[in-house]
Amino acid sequence: MSLGTFSYPLPANDPVLSYGPGTPEKAALKKALADAKKKELDIPMYIGGKAVRTDKKQAIHPPHEIAHTLGYFHAGEEKHVHQAIAAALKAKTTWAEMNWETRAHIFLKAADLLATKYRFQMAAATMLGQSKNAYQAEIDSTCELIDFLRFNVHFLSEIYKQQPVSAPGMHNRMEWRPLEGFVLAVTPFNFTAIGGNLPTSAAMCGNVVVWKPANTQIYSAQLFMRILMEAGLPAGVINLVYVDGPTIGKVCFGHRDFAGVHFTGSTGVFNHMWKTIGENMNLYRTYPRIVGETGGKDFVIAHPSADVDAVVTALARGAFEFQGQKCSAASRAYIPSNMADAVRTKLVAAMQSMKMGTVEDFTNFINAVIDEKAYTSITRYITNAKKNKKVKILAGGNFSKTKGYFIEPTLIETKDPQYVTMCEEIFGPVLTMYVYKADQFEKTLDVVDQTSNYALTGAILSKDRAAIELATTKLRHAAGNFYINDKPTGAVVGQQPFGGARASGTNDKAGSMINLYRWLSARTIKETYNPPVDFSYPFMKEA
Repeated sequence: MSLGTFSYPLPANDPVLSYGPGTPEKAALKKALADAKKKELDIPMYIGGKAVRTDKKQAIHPPHEIAHTLGYFHAGEEKHVHQAIAAALKAKTTWAEMNWETRAHIFLKAADLLATKYRFQMAAATMLGQSKNAYQAEIDSTCELIDFLRFNVHFLSEIYKQQPVSAPGMHNRMEWRPLEGFVLAVTPFNFTAIGGNLPTSAAMCGNVVVWKPANTQIYSAQLFMRILMEAGLPAGVINLVYVDGPTIGKVCFGHRDFAGVHFTGSTGVFNHMWKTIGENMNLYRTYPRIVGETGGKDFVIAHPSADVDAVVTALARGAFEFQGQKCSAASRAYIPSNMADAVRTKLVAAMQSMKMGTVEDFTNFINAVIDEKAYTSITRYITNAKKNKKVKILAGGNFSKTKGYFIEPTLIETKDPQYVTMCEEIFGPVLTMYVYKADQFEKTLDVVDQTSNYALTGAILSKDRAAIELATTKLRHAAGNFYINDKPTGAVVGQQPFGGARASGTNDKAGSMINLYRWLSARTIKETYNPPVDFSYPFMKEA
């Protein structure tokens, strides 16, 4: 029983710590890293609030130090997915009927735990498990995840306030119900914050969730799950399982109570999900919600008026932070001929100054790519470029997996705007540059728009307002997140709601109210105070 209307004002974004020389946060993070490396974790699944272990243990190694073992996770199988669904459905009624303020405070407490008690432990887990440097871990696993929790509470409270008007003699109201069934959350390796947001945004709305993280993100995912449990999340509301994709899909997409999927990953996998769900529509109690953010082939185009240093910085950071393993990372650059020489010189110099190595050495800008599969895929593009006489590698191009999966930040220049590395998603530290004639800016905008099936992020750098307006208009559908005089990465919750269209997903904008609507099912209720007692209307009478 709710005894009041409770306010959850718009929060401030969590402050980003600098980890500069001599700061207390730098010392605390280094200690957290050292502590984490001293022990091997035994990582269970969490089903119905209980730790579940199996006889199939798999080792977790830092991508940058594959000889070290962080721990072992207990791999699940088909029966564990069934158990997770059963636990979720068992918890569903109580969770859905819980007062909103009680649900809200669980996630707000989790945010507070992240911001205080577990801040450096979570950053360290992300650094070691996913090979992120201190700054990349800070903005992801702490700040962004904290923001998702706090902002989503605010956004949902605002949605609940949205009510229809009522005419005299009646009252209308809107209930914002959870979906009928369970939600499947499938999360990627590259952002701890996404791993946390996809299950909690649905759960916050009163849904119950089966959560399958990428195996390469389990080390930080299990910590967040334990934080949620410490914050008071009831058993069965979110169930964390470690199974392969085909198994989770077979069970969940074939279940009558499947109500929706919240996904971030590859376009191919998402397309297969969509097809499978469509083929199984006769099985379901309701039409499932399908929400997905997939790939990107993100661009930066510089206008002839652009500041060279701004262009170089946007490319250096946008393409190579976290080794380019962001769906928003700059992957193709269009540089006008009037500044091409300067951009080449300064960008190559910047890339050559980037140190590469382990995350414990805070002077390293570049760390390792996530695993051997990614390493093999990325290096194939570099090897093929070396063999192609029509393209030139201006910087980088070297790689080694002796100690970890290290790939140098690599800059390719091509004279063909349709060269393979200008078109295909690589998901690694590879940037391809195409130089266009400075008087063909508008024509080049058409090339940018038509080159890729993806439409996630993009950027225009220019001092010319007319050029900015032209690019903003012509590239309207080329990017769901469009940046002016900035790199195409770094969306902040509440400031730049994130998502793209075309092959980049359903554009349901994580970090905004838009996404939460997808996990709600509205019910309109009309109450008439004095119901009519005669079927006839005045128009039926002649006198």
